[in-house]
Amino acid sequence: MVKEKGIKELEDLPGIGPTTADKLKQSGYDSIEKIATASPHELAELTGMSVDNAKKAVDAAKQATTLEYSTASQVYEKRRALGRISTSSNALDEMLGGGLEANAITEAYGKFASGKTQLGFQLCVNAQKPVGSGGLGGKVLFIDTEGTFRPDRIEQIAKASGADPKEALENIMVVRTTTSDQQILAIERADKLVKESNVKLVIIDSLMSLFRSEFLGRGALGERQQKLNSHIHKLQKLADTYDLAVYITNQVMDNPAILFGDPTTPVGGNIVAHAATTRLYMRKSKEDKRIVRLVDSPNMPEGEAVVKITPDGIRD
Repeated sequence: MVKEKGIKELEDLPGIGPTTADKLKQSGYDSIEKIATASPHELAELTGMSVDNAKKAVDAAKQATTLEYSTASQVYEKRRALGRISTSSNALDEMLGGGLEANAITEAYGKFASGKTQLGFQLCVNAQKPVGSGGLGGKVLFIDTEGTFRPDRIEQIAKASGADPKEALENIMVVRTTTSDQQILAIERADKLVKESNVKLVIIDSLMSLFRSEFLGRGALGERQQKLNSHIHKLQKLADTYDLAVYITNQVMDNPAILFGDPTTPVGGNIVAHAATTRLYMRKSKEDKRIVRLVDSPNMPEGEAVVKITPDGIRD
């Protein structure tokens, strides 16, 4: 958090003008906090400024920043006030502790036709419901990376829930991305839209599809994971800043190292595993049934819920 000391942008720091600020931003030093923890020698090398001037900039950045400490009781009260989005399945809501949590990233992974996108459509409608009635009373940003968004399905689910289908569609902003860079930009530029339009749910369907197709081979793995790490942390920042929920779907692969049991493993590695607050594994069962397993949660025990994908949406 930056104190009100006249220093809000990099250009406000001593010895840093627009040109130097641009160099710093291109190198990843895009905030006062990052300058405060930087090495003066590294800043000097990056920008061409003297080490003394870099030290002054770092000192000024340190004085302009502070950390806020909260008691566990304060955190507890804040968490009690967090909203949740109902999934329209009582069993799934109960397993999640009341529904999809705001200020958090929920990941659903599974094979094709396991119901990940259908759950996303249901959340699109439910997120618009008032707080206390299974929603967060806001709009939705839907990042479509696979061409799977279907407005007619939204209309169908909205009618079944008693909502105005036209209004439900108007409250969903859809971005179709065809490259990982477009996907990243869609989130990096989302702040204004989220704030002005009262967006309370961000969906990426799916998170890894474009990264997986563009970064091929072990040689590209490091770059992919770095970009992915930055991308998913921006998602968490959006969630924290605007008290919204994030729902991401993820693809899977078969892990050949697993000889016994289910070899299905989500892609994205530890970056996605650590960043997701809650992880759900979805798989097909008989007919229209889907089994949803809670794989990881900081406050709920592992469990399973059986849901149905019906013409009206997700149901018990």
